[in-house]
Amino acid sequence: MRQIVLCACLIAGLLACDSDKGTDDNEPSTVVFTEEQRVLADQIISVFENNTPEIDYGYAENLNDGRGITAGRAGFTSATGDMLLVVDRYTQLVPGNPLSGYLPRLRELAAGESGSVEGLENLEAAWQTAAEDSIFREVQDGVVDEEYYFPAVEHAEDLGLSYPLSLLNLYDTCIQHGDGDDPDGLPAIIGRATAQVSGTPADGIDESDWLQAFMNIRRSVLLNATDPETREEWAESVGRADALIAIFESGNVGLEPPITIAPFDSTFTLPQ
Repeated sequence: MRQIVLCACLIAGLLACDSDKGTDDNEPSTVVFTEEQRVLADQIISVFENNTPEIDYGYAENLNDGRGITAGRAGFTSATGDMLLVVDRYTQLVPGNPLSGYLPRLRELAAGESGSVEGLENLEAAWQTAAEDSIFREVQDGVVDEEYYFPAVEHAEDLGLSYPLSLLNLYDTCIQHGDGDDPDGLPAIIGRATAQVSGTPADGIDESDWLQAFMNIRRSVLLNATDPETREEWAESVGRADALIAIFESGNVGLEPPITIAPFDSTFTLPQ
């Protein structure tokens, strides 16, 4: 429990540091979510991931998308290593938990970036059982911050972004596409958008132009992913890109609530 408290303190400190950046009159301001905007962003992403604004820590399913089993609030997968991070950290805090026995196999799969589900039988049920534990839910929150939210904030700082909607796009893309060197990853999409408009807002490029390019390129990536095993599943998720484009076209780059989105079959007005 002491480790969780320390982790929470670290996250709070990082958020405080982010809030302090850009306060010098001689420095450009960089977007940082308010507490309310972060709640709204997480609810929007939860709709994209799990078709509900309620954070679904217990979700677990084999989507047959080449990434093994997808689970939790941010779609952690057995093939990409973030599921391993969650389970490993949880096991350090709660030895003998329902997921601990899967650690050796998760390490093998993550090392090989394998989408195999062999050796993960009944993991979905074990994940759902673990999600009843508040410690497991806190671990998921911490991994989301470290692996996705804080990297998105760092990219926003480097790019000179000031719109909350810009940060939401980076955050959501980081969760779905990853922040690695994948040709369809967040850095690659950032690079393509920057090349298309010949710079970034940090260079003086209009942020609306840069963001529009980013969103359109991401949409095209979803429709034609480089990885053939991911291609069909990502094409079916293009509604999440369309929903963000609709927010942009409405002029609500400041993420002023309420926001209505309909990425798939259902319509949600957020926050809830």
